[in-house]
Amino acid sequence: MPNQISEQELNAIRQKMLKFAELQLHNHELAEDLVQESFLSAFKNIGHFKREAAFKTWMFAILKNKIIDYLRQKGRVILESEIEEDDSPNSFFDDSGHWNLACTPSNLREYEEKIYAEEFWLIFEACLTCLPAQQARIFMMREFLELSSDEICHETQVSTSNLHTTLYRARLQLQHCLSQKL
Repeated sequence: MPNQISEQELNAIRQKMLKFAELQLHNHELAEDLVQESFLSAFKNIGHFKREAAFKTWMFAILKNKIIDYLRQKGRVILESEIEEDDSPNSFFDDSGHWNLACTPSNLREYEEKIYAEEFWLIFEACLTCLPAQQARIFMMREFLELSSDEICHETQVSTSNLHTTLYRARLQLQHCLSQKL
């Protein structure tokens, strides 16, 4: 591991990764396995870590790919589907429910100090934990794992209209929380 990462920091990253994996998979043992596989993969490929992003970001990218691989290997049929447009304007999200380009965390890092971006993610994480578990899971499947509507519906056993309603409600609650805390 990089020299500047302490054991305590690694444990904190691991706990956050485990929490995220459990939210997505609803299975503690499977989440543990995928987090462990992510760390093993990181140890094997530490030479590929170019320090262009934070170590935590790199670790979460590995975990994200492990979760996506697992969900797709379960025999799911992957179909592309159109995203239902929302009727109301939303400053943090575009019409298809993805981050508005002006509000994406990557743009924040380009125009704001690094500390602001880190603070944003802390506030976002706090807002995300205030969502009901199913809303948070579905939102993260769409925005972080970038799964299609069909993949999310199949994994969570919700209808397409319920999916879009859940995403709409999650975005509204996140927007409200972020607006009050930023």
